[in-house]
Amino acid sequence: MAYYVYILECSNGSFYTGYTTDLERRYKEHQQGTAKCKYTRSFPPKKITAYWELDSLSEALKLEIHIKSLTKKQKFSFIKKEFKRGKRGQSWHLGIFKND
Repeated sequence: MAYYVYILECSNGSFYTGYTTDLERRYKEHQQGTAKCKYTRSFPPKKITAYWELDSLSEALKLEIHIKSLTKKQKFSFIKKEFKRGKRGQSWHLGIFKND
């Protein structure tokens, strides 16, 4: 089973980080306000800025915790650094989904 860690850019310009096993479903839930996430109900996502596909829940949770510990400026740097490095041994994608 694949696990995804993702970073959303929200309508207020902030980033929201989460994890899921179904990225497309979870993104739709955030967009529609049906996710259990109060933050994205208040500040709907504009797009998925980046996401990583990992093989284990443990690795996904470690990455999510690491990203959540960063400031916004550090998140920008992390995304840029990861994009330049290419894959982290997992699938790496930048800004694939956007609101319709």
